[in-house]
Amino acid sequence: MAVASQSIAVPVRAHHTLWGDAIVRLRRNKLAMAGLAFIILLSVVAILAPLLTPYGFADQNYNDILQGPSWKHLLGTDQLGRDTFARLIYGARTSLSVGIFTQFIVLCIGLPLGAIAGYAGGRTDNFIMRFVDVMYAFPDLLLVILLSSVFYGTKFGGSIYMLFLAIGLVAWVNISRLVRGQILSLKTRDFVSAARAMGGMGRYITWRHLLPNALGPVIVSVTFNIPRAIFTEAALSYIGIGVKPPTPSWGAMIQDGFNLIFAKPYMLLFPAIALALLMLSFTFLGDGLRDALDPKLRR
Repeated sequence: MAVASQSIAVPVRAHHTLWGDAIVRLRRNKLAMAGLAFIILLSVVAILAPLLTPYGFADQNYNDILQGPSWKHLLGTDQLGRDTFARLIYGARTSLSVGIFTQFIVLCIGLPLGAIAGYAGGRTDNFIMRFVDVMYAFPDLLLVILLSSVFYGTKFGGSIYMLFLAIGLVAWVNISRLVRGQILSLKTRDFVSAARAMGGMGRYITWRHLLPNALGPVIVSVTFNIPRAIFTEAALSYIGIGVKPPTPSWGAMIQDGFNLIFAKPYMLLFPAIALALLMLSFTFLGDGLRDALDPKLRR
């Protein structure tokens, strides 16, 4: 007597990588997604600025000096008759550019120095980290102001590229320390020993195995450093050594509004709110990335 065999379907759980799980957890974080949505929206607005306003950021109309918000000027005008809305969205280009591109300089300096110090060890590690300690001893904002003042006296002074360089030359210290710590903790793992046994050289192991596994904390740190760079640029523009006028900057707009805070409070209010929302969005996104990339939360 033949017995019919019946196959039973067994549900197979889909395999997720660390990055796949991180994306899923990040999408569940409502504050992080709200911050990311605001950053994307502001980036699109900054890119499409010429299409969103008929005014240029430097256009002056002396018949509309210090006009309040109206249909003609949605956010009013400043003391030179320039449209505040136009300067606000063009100023977003300055803030986002400084926040993002300074991190490229930070990574170009801090990432290789930290990786070399962590993997090489010995005298190389000691020499690099003592240099890092010396740089870390200087107050960040004071050193940025010093570098900006030096650059300001040159023919390139006051350009946004000099801000990238000045902020980037100061902000790489924390990244180098973070990368070194990650490399020190990873280079004793089994996969590194296996790579050495297969004939892998130090440079190959560092760039192919160690750094990719250390990217999680680095990405989180970079995300948190972006609002710091934006605030630093705003502070420099506020004290008058940021980008040169008439290039719009939220810090310079806040400084102009502060002088007329009681007469025309909208001049201070709008750029201050925009700066606060942008920094808060990057902070929420950084918190979400930190939680999403934490290997202890992986299921």
